[in-house]
Amino acid sequence: MSRHWPVRVRRRIAAPLALALLLCAGLGGCRDTPAEPTRIRIATGSPTAVYHAFGQSLAALLNRDLPGVRAEAVVTAASAQNVRLVGSGQAELAFTQADVLPPRGPDHPTVLAVARVYDDLLHLVTTAGGPIRTVADLRGRRVSVGADGSGTEITATRLLAVAQLDGDRVRREHLGLDDSVIALREGRIDAFFFSGGLPVRGVADLAQQTSLRIVDLGDWTDPLRRAYGQVYVTRDIPQSAYQVQPVSTVANPNYLIVRADLPARLVHEVTRLLMERRQELAAAHPAAGRMSPRSAIVTAPLPLHPGAADWYRAAKP
Repeated sequence: MSRHWPVRVRRRIAAPLALALLLCAGLGGCRDTPAEPTRIRIATGSPTAVYHAFGQSLAALLNRDLPGVRAEAVVTAASAQNVRLVGSGQAELAFTQADVLPPRGPDHPTVLAVARVYDDLLHLVTTAGGPIRTVADLRGRRVSVGADGSGTEITATRLLAVAQLDGDRVRREHLGLDDSVIALREGRIDAFFFSGGLPVRGVADLAQQTSLRIVDLGDWTDPLRRAYGQVYVTRDIPQSAYQVQPVSTVANPNYLIVRADLPARLVHEVTRLLMERRQELAAAHPAAGRMSPRSAIVTAPLPLHPGAADWYRAAKP
C-alpha cells in the first residue's frame, strides 16, 4: 500500500484487508483451497415488518463490503425468539425490543449489543367503523396480541395487564403481522397489536385497502413504566404514516444484538458499516436513517460488544 496515498484512502483499504486476513487466519489460514465464508445469520421478524427490511439491507451491505462474509436475513417471530437464537448460537446478529431483554446477569453472557437502532411503536389497529376506540373497548373482543415469541406479544400482554384486561377478559389470538392483517380484513378478529418502527409496511398496505383506526395508547406509558420499568416512552404516529387520524402511543427502543463470542474486529466492521452507511440502509426503511452514533451507544441493560465499543470510542459520538 503506497505511503503516498491519502490517509483516508489508506484506512479504507486497510480495514477490509485486515478483516479478510483475520477471517482467513481464524479459519485455519489462507491456503490454495478457498476458506469457507464466515456466516452471519441476522434474525429479523415478519417479511412485511421493519426488522426484516432492515435486516435484508444490512445483509446485502455486509456481503458487498466485508470480504469473506456471507450474511443472510432470517424470518422469525421477532424479538423474544431473536434473543433466544443469538443466545443459543443459532444466529449471529438480531433485532430486539429493549423490554424483551432480561436483566444482565450470568444467565445471558452470550448476548451483547451493537447499537440502539430506533424506537418500536406499539400499534393497536382496528377498522375505522368498528366499536374499538379505546383499550377498554377490547373487553370481550377477538384481539391478536402478536405471534408467540414476539416483542409485540410481551408489550401487548403487559399493556392488557395494567389495563386490567388480562386473563380471559380479551379473546386472544397469537398471530404474526401478516396473519393479523388478513384476519382483520376478513373479520376474524376485531383488532390487532403490532410493535414496529414507522411506517410498518403491513399496516400501510392494509390502510390502502381498508379504512383503519389506530387506537391512541399514549395514556398507558406511565402505567407501564411504573409496572415494568423505565424503558417505555410516548411517541406519536403522525397522519403521514398511514393517512389516518394521528395518535400517541407507547414506544420502546430496539437494539441490534450480537453473539458475544464473535471476533471484535468483525463486530467493529459491522458497527462501522451500520453507522457510516445508515442513509443507504434508510433506502430499505426510513427507521434506519434515524440512527446516530450518539444514541446508538445507549443500550442498557446490555453492554456493548468490545468490537462495537472500540468503533464508538474512535468515532467519539
